[in-house]
Amino acid sequence: MQSIRWGIIGCGDVTEVKSGPGFQKAEGSQLVAVMRRNGALAADYAARHGVPRWYDDADALIADADVDAVYVATPPSTHKDYVLRCAAAGKPVLVEKPMAMSHAECLDMNTACRAADVPLFVAYYRRALPRYLKIKALVDSGAIGEVRMVNTRFHRPPLERENDPSQYWRVDPALAGGGYFIDMAGHALDFLDFVLGPIAQASGFAGNLGGRYAAEDVVSGSFRFASGVQGTGQWCYTVAEQQDQTEILGSHGSVRFSVFDDSPLQLYANGNTESIAIANPLHVHQPLIQTIVDTLLGKGECPSDGASGARTSWVMDQLMGRE
Repeated sequence: MQSIRWGIIGCGDVTEVKSGPGFQKAEGSQLVAVMRRNGALAADYAARHGVPRWYDDADALIADADVDAVYVATPPSTHKDYVLRCAAAGKPVLVEKPMAMSHAECLDMNTACRAADVPLFVAYYRRALPRYLKIKALVDSGAIGEVRMVNTRFHRPPLERENDPSQYWRVDPALAGGGYFIDMAGHALDFLDFVLGPIAQASGFAGNLGGRYAAEDVVSGSFRFASGVQGTGQWCYTVAEQQDQTEILGSHGSVRFSVFDDSPLQLYANGNTESIAIANPLHVHQPLIQTIVDTLLGKGECPSDGASGARTSWVMDQLMGRE
């Protein structure tokens, strides 16, 4: 096999620029089919993006003999079901983050894929972006010494679209498994897992103080990595001022960065300050997609799989105070 032919289940907003074109532009990769329950929208997407086939039925796409692997880009409430269907069909699958509604669902997905000998990947794409690989390289090289502590926080004002939560699934726990914390915080937590290894303990508190929707709008907690490094986190989606900063502190310095934009990294080491600018690519999923394609073609290894994705879901469950 010289090329991986992809099908997408759920060709919504995230697939327009962030991910979809990456399947067409990655080396050894093709996008050959898309599916959406609204057939007219699927047909429109296929026409605009030059995709040969479209479906309004997920099983039909999965059964397509010309589809080698499937990307599930639907809300979390359907992730487990679609992954299990792909596993039963023997097709590798990339699932959007968060991996599932809960850690327990992640375990079921991993079990099914292992039993079927089907590779499972999770779309935590920061593990492959040059900007974040630079952060990992700085830590791995000892640029800030031995890591001691991590602080991560994301604060943001409410969005106007939250006034009608029926139109916005990310704050509907029945579809998303929670609110913005579940939707967004995994990016930081998963990246910290990538840089510093698994988190062994975590605990926290979740609340709804703004009352704009049913899901949590504030979460705070602490965690400890298996290495002994300790961390704290704060996430609030109902305050006036926006803040986005994660800081990894070491014995000789620190590195600070934003999780949700590509502003310059700030490296503080040995009394010196350095600003490092690395822009994100247009299609931010494409580098991760390339690692998946390379893995499936026997030429590499993807850094984001079902095991790492499940660990991140476990941490979020703990910080939410879930059993």
